[in-house]
Amino acid sequence: IVNGMDVSEWDPSRDKYIAVKYDVSTAVEAKALNKEALQAEVGLPVDRNIPLVAFIGRLEEQKGPDVMAAAIPQLMEMVEDVQIVLLGTGKKKFERMLMSAEEKFPGKVRAVVKFNAALAHHIMAGADVLAVTSRFEPCGLIQLQGMRYGTCNVVEPADVKKVDTTLQRAIKVVGTPAYEEMVRNCMIQDLSWKGPAKNWENVLLSLGVAGGEPGVE
Repeated sequence: IVNGMDVSEWDPSRDKYIAVKYDVSTAVEAKALNKEALQAEVGLPVDRNIPLVAFIGRLEEQKGPDVMAAAIPQLMEMVEDVQIVLLGTGKKKFERMLMSAEEKFPGKVRAVVKFNAALAHHIMAGADVLAVTSRFEPCGLIQLQGMRYGTCNVVEPADVKKVDTTLQRAIKVVGTPAYEEMVRNCMIQDLSWKGPAKNWENVLLSLGVAGGEPGVE
């Protein structure tokens, strides 16, 4: 059963942390404006036409920050115009990996190795692609948050070459009518707990536990 998410905290039409609020009908232009604001905030060249890839997560083995860090040089070799924003905090060795990526590619990569909830919202609104490099992800909220903000997800297992090639494929789609359709398809879905809660209720009722009738606590 897929998780639900807090659709009031993560709502681009009411989000106090983002530069331009938007809904599914205004997402394409608003996300471009949010990208420009994000680029300015983190110190990247401001250009809405450059695809922007984001990684947000705890810096630990499960989330694959080392996979992301290793994929960046390969990606930079193959894609001339791309920017990457990395946000997370955790194990020092992974923090160093992300900071090293920024040092190798100044002007293209920014690593923010601290907890910053406001920036996480801003990245969701401004990024084109959200890279999820988790070694295992039973049901990640990060994907749901990305979909809610019309930021398309690229999910690959912990294989550097797969992450590299999949990001290349995703970057080519950014800015096309197909990408805009993906944004709309992500945003129109109900990602609240409404559906999952009902599914869980049905599962629990099917177990036939005494006192398990609907509405009985």
